[in-house]
Amino acid sequence: MSIDTARVFIGFDTKEVVAYHVLAQSILEKSSMPVAFSPIVLKNLEGVFTRERNNLQTTEFSFSRFLVPALSNFEGWSLFMDCDMMLRTDIAELWKLRDDRYAAMCVKHDYVPKVETKFLGQVQTKYEKKNWSSVILFNNAKCRALTPDYVNSATGLQLHQFKWLENDDLIGELPTEWNWLVNEYEYNENAKNVHFTDGGPYFTEYESCDYADEWFAARERTLFVQQRA
Repeated sequence: MSIDTARVFIGFDTKEVVAYHVLAQSILEKSSMPVAFSPIVLKNLEGVFTRERNNLQTTEFSFSRFLVPALSNFEGWSLFMDCDMMLRTDIAELWKLRDDRYAAMCVKHDYVPKVETKFLGQVQTKYEKKNWSSVILFNNAKCRALTPDYVNSATGLQLHQFKWLENDDLIGELPTEWNWLVNEYEYNENAKNVHFTDGGPYFTEYESCDYADEWFAARERTLFVQQRA
């Protein structure tokens, strides 16, 4: 019997290590299906990901995320998520939205960022399809253009604007609730996955942002250990 498993790749950044673990916890504790996690850690990709960092990158996984289809051997489906997120519902709901008509699926944001700088004083870059690539369901066999050579050499806009696809008709649309941009969008009780895109509650200046209380509660559950009576 084949068991459906959600393959989840999460960007890992040494400046916000706790974010990865809390996101993974928020997925695990609500999931009704098996989940396989793969952190995208740069030091684990030496010899595969070779491009130099540029000044516009706000995270260590800005470009390495596009290796997900290759890391999946261009087979099946895989989900990529930025680490600065928190899932508020069962990931099986998102996994069921996969549609084989598309090569990739994402939330198609249409907004202009409210702020000029984000966490740690980094510049908030503005470009078409901003934040589309922060949650991507990859139909890996249809993403064969994303070879390591291409990912290492393509421009940032070619990658983040999905120029590796023949046309935008190959990009399926996910409901906005699956990549709800905290502070950029108004508070939404029904948001399924919240994205602390400007800065997570683990940074002092964002510790009172929307959904921060939920994030801190998830962090406490991540740190839980049962002591001997």
